[in-house]
Amino acid sequence: MPVSDEDWAVIHRKVTQAGLLPAKSVRERLLELPDIDLLIDAAKSIGKKGMLDAATLDALLGEMKPIQRPVKEENVVARTIAPVSAPEPSPAPRMHELDDYRLVDFPMKAKDIDAEISIHFDITGKSVTEGRKEDIRSCFNDRLKQIRRLILDGGLPNRPMKVNELLRRKRSISSVDEMATVIGIVSDSKNTKGGHLRFTIEDDSGSVDCMLGLWNEDDACSDIVHSGLMDDDVIGVTGHFPQGRDDLRVDDIHFPPLKMHNRNTAGEDRAVSVAFISDLHLGSKTFLEPQWHKMIEWFNKDPLAETIRYLVISGDGVDGVGIYPGQERELNIPDLFNQYSTLGTMLQGLPEWVDVLLLPGNHDAVRPAEPQPALDPELQTDYNNTLFVGNPCDFSLHGVRVLSYHGVSIMDFVSSLRTVTFERPEAAMKAMIDRRHLAPSWGGKTPLSPEPEDRLVIQEIPDIFVTGHVHGHHTESYKGVTLVHSSTWQDQTSYQRMLGFQPKPCILTVVNLHTHATAAIPFV
Repeated sequence: MPVSDEDWAVIHRKVTQAGLLPAKSVRERLLELPDIDLLIDAAKSIGKKGMLDAATLDALLGEMKPIQRPVKEENVVARTIAPVSAPEPSPAPRMHELDDYRLVDFPMKAKDIDAEISIHFDITGKSVTEGRKEDIRSCFNDRLKQIRRLILDGGLPNRPMKVNELLRRKRSISSVDEMATVIGIVSDSKNTKGGHLRFTIEDDSGSVDCMLGLWNEDDACSDIVHSGLMDDDVIGVTGHFPQGRDDLRVDDIHFPPLKMHNRNTAGEDRAVSVAFISDLHLGSKTFLEPQWHKMIEWFNKDPLAETIRYLVISGDGVDGVGIYPGQERELNIPDLFNQYSTLGTMLQGLPEWVDVLLLPGNHDAVRPAEPQPALDPELQTDYNNTLFVGNPCDFSLHGVRVLSYHGVSIMDFVSSLRTVTFERPEAAMKAMIDRRHLAPSWGGKTPLSPEPEDRLVIQEIPDIFVTGHVHGHHTESYKGVTLVHSSTWQDQTSYQRMLGFQPKPCILTVVNLHTHATAAIPFV
């Protein structure tokens, strides 16, 4: 492999991890830079993410700070001149680069407000699948129907047709002036050596091979070529059949549209907050119990804690039993019922006005296939002020819609899309919002239950979207949706150490339901 290719692999990895997608046209210029980290620092300083084309590169080069190199001087006696005034003290950096918060953005004490929880969807008691082929077919047909309707609501350049009609009319759809559109399910997505993206689109009438290329580096479709598609995505494609070819040359891809979500807010008279954590893994030897007690003490003393009316635990409250080979050697509570009983007792330390919503995850004592039902009533006996719901759960708090999902499918997004990593789980969350589906890929790392109606479709855009599972932490606003990746309460495991992954444990995320202001409180 030429040296430039090795250098390019390093540069490409660094810029994509920073949220930038390098266009092919800027490759040589990036290779010529003396220090790519300076460019990345410039992008971070102005909050630039997305396509890195020639214009964007020029703008970032203008923002770059020059490399400061020491100047060697001989026989020079240096003088120190005292400053006119003392420098302004800068605030100490917070752990994990967490942002500061203002208490004024959290205006109301929670104990003055009655709970107001509305459950929109929870699979508990509603699962009807028998796991037959007919159930799988029904689930995928329903997914195609739901997301097709969302795509159509956004408008298309022409009337979409079935795949069999597209193939019948192939000869007349042979130029950019005579393009056609189909909506279907993606399969066999892969990149070619030439940098193009090949995939198949299928509906209930047939399938057609497609090729999406870098026809225009600045085209929005180039982002899809760089990141890839997931098997079982539902998308629309517009294209034509070049003369003598059987595959559809794709000129545009259509996802369900979302320009900017107008999120709901609780009224000024209900301006309380909700807090989020996940992946406690109580029962494991790596459960961080001292940090848990530190948080409980904070809940009972801190002014910000007085604004918290709800605590959402997005799965894996306990470590479980028999989840993976050799797990018994890593447990300090080997009995499953004792794990859940201990968790209930530890939650009783919260103030009496805090209501807990507890979802299951892949370590909990429920079926692994998603959507998952709530914990069995036998495991709920030692809990106060706790509402047990399924995973995912779509609910509202004082009119603010929250979608909580444990997040096992993040692993499928990492393995399928080159722009998603375990260090950046928020990229998977954005992809879920864009696709309007929590777990598209059948047969991947996420076991799925083929319900006749696909309830993993995001039918209504949430105001707050929260996940867990990969033990990171992140908050941001994406197209008007408040994204929260909840922190774990488990220290680095032996498996994570083998992978070189460092979790971000013991960070409580707080969101005010009226102002949508966020605060991240570390307890390590």
